[in-house]
Amino acid sequence: MKLMSGAAVLMLATLLGGCSSDYVMATKEGKMIMTQGKPEIDQDTGLVKYTDRSGHELQINGDEVSSIVER
Repeated sequence: MKLMSGAAVLMLATLLGGCSSDYVMATKEGKMIMTQGKPEIDQDTGLVKYTDRSGHELQINGDEVSSIVER
């Protein structure tokens, strides 16, 4: 019974960990920006909003971003 509970907890942790993927944004200048979660693109302003690895919410001009790739 204890083994089944441990397996259930492990499965739940794996599922929850998979929900929040990290992304890498590459700028046109060659800088790589690691993000927590998927960056959001504001269509009105053209800014890309993201959370850095330290948990700070930042924005970058969308024209400066060359690609966004999931890690």
